[in-house]
Amino acid sequence: MARVLIPLPARDFDPSEAAVSWQVLSNAGHVITFATPDGQPAAADDMMLTGQGLDLWGAIPLLRNLPLIGLLMRANSDARNAYATMIADPNYAAPLRWDSVDPTAFDALLLPGGHRARGMRDYLESAPLQRHVADFFEVKKPVAAICHGVLLAARSHSARTGRSVLHGYKTTALTWALENSAWKVARITRFWDPNYYRTYLEQAGEPEGYMSVQQEVTRALAQAEDFLDVSRTDPEYRRKTSGLQRDALDDARPAFVVRDRNYISARWPGDVHTFAKAFAELVK
Repeated sequence: MARVLIPLPARDFDPSEAAVSWQVLSNAGHVITFATPDGQPAAADDMMLTGQGLDLWGAIPLLRNLPLIGLLMRANSDARNAYATMIADPNYAAPLRWDSVDPTAFDALLLPGGHRARGMRDYLESAPLQRHVADFFEVKKPVAAICHGVLLAARSHSARTGRSVLHGYKTTALTWALENSAWKVARITRFWDPNYYRTYLEQAGEPEGYMSVQQEVTRALAQAEDFLDVSRTDPEYRRKTSGLQRDALDDARPAFVVRDRNYISARWPGDVHTFAKAFAELVK
């Protein structure tokens, strides 16, 4: 049995990445503690739960309650059921504060993601969380990060070396292909808020994708080749990269998960069952 810490933002985290991970780890017998900025229970991105607001009519009252494309983009039924169970857990209802976390009290750390800038930027830019992440890496405790959670890890710097804790590791994260694909869809279906899927946007003079998760994470690594994506020779390449198929507890074919020593990473909610199972095995 391991004691696993899962920090979350106050709102807008991805429900699949947090809840499925919680469910798999809990079912494996591990004890989960949550942490939020103010010690109050966090709330997931509501659009990822309901799908409402992700269609062309998503800004219109009443009509927004009839999602179509939103049903494809939201968390699937496995994740929604896991989320409903997770938020009923007494441990979820009584999180620690980020600034009161003692990393020595935990055996492992899991960093979920989420893309909605409104809530996720506080999480990604948190100095206390970055210090905690660095503390776990410094003593080689197991760490798992998925999607934008990898970005939090990349921004965490070792006090000993001054470099990102991911410097010298191989990792994956939300790829620019997946991020850009969702962004393109939102520019049509959420034309009044086209940047819903972009947590950070490029500034004047920066090339397209410069502030994507993949490119920022890559800049923190020892070499660009340490960022891993699905090989075109993979027999499941199309299944893994389409952005349309998600894994399940008994089907890892759509997933892409990277392990390097004490660290496990994955790209997006479509990898989360395989990601969580790998981490549960690592911390066993």
